[in-house]
Amino acid sequence: MRVFSAMFAAVVFCAASSLSQAADAPASGWTLDRLMNTLGAKKSGRAHFTETRYLKIAQEPLESSGELVFVAPDHLEKHTVSPKPENLVVDGDMLTVDRNGRKVTIPLRNYPELGAFIESIRATLAGNRFALESAYKVSIDGRGDDWTLTLVPIDSRMQKKVSEITLAGTGAALARVEIKEADGDRSLMRLQDASSH
Repeated sequence: MRVFSAMFAAVVFCAASSLSQAADAPASGWTLDRLMNTLGAKKSGRAHFTETRYLKIAQEPLESSGELVFVAPDHLEKHTVSPKPENLVVDGDMLTVDRNGRKVTIPLRNYPELGAFIESIRATLAGNRFALESAYKVSIDGRGDDWTLTLVPIDSRMQKKVSEITLAGTGAALARVEIKEADGDRSLMRLQDASSH
């Protein structure tokens, strides 16, 4: 599930760095289509992240931080700096994990649930509502200056991994993304756009 939360976070930071275009939209004009159009307009981005994971097997929440990178159409990276260095890179159909000095590359086709999850991310980044709705029940609440996007997996295999993903934004900035896993674990990631730094 760490890969799931890492890759979905790329959607989030991309949204955070591109939603400024939607800030001026009238409240009545804020729709799922408008959000998809805004997300699809951003072709690359970079963000600092802080992630807190709440696991049933851990007495205390686990904290991590680092940087996320997205380059359209299909390149996503998560570089964890703290507490331990780790790099996750999705490029095309391949996932590379670099941890503890060991690098492993695996084809996503060998992991259909993970592949479907990542494809839904790419659909979101591309602003492809049809592809997103083929994997999730999608709902949006609020307005352009205070909105929440909720994704609930449709596929039964995904439902065994993830029960719900919630993205929330205030104004032109995305405030958080929360992933609730089917086993009761959850993660909360906060992002800060780093594209202009």
